[in-house]
Amino acid sequence: MAEISKDEGVILVLLERFTKYRLPRAMAMKQKVDSGEPLNKREQDLLKRVKEEVGQIRPYIARNPKYQEIAKEAMDLWNGIIEKDLENRKNAPKK
Repeated sequence: MAEISKDEGVILVLLERFTKYRLPRAMAMKQKVDSGEPLNKREQDLLKRVKEEVGQIRPYIARNPKYQEIAKEAMDLWNGIIEKDLENRKNAPKK
């Protein structure tokens, strides 16, 4: 059996977590903001946690270029959600 590096092991765990947990949540939030709704506090907190985690995993991705494209696509998804949420909040009727 081929041995994997510590970096690859960490990346594989992160990919599994992303696939099982983060991606379904991201897709639900994307659908919500695409329909014009703002995110709630819990969803905004998740976005903050994801942003913090990105800072922690960036060195792993930098050392393992074969994962850079998937990391970029994931970040583009999260950034798109954030931008659309901000747009929705800006365009929301004032109370």
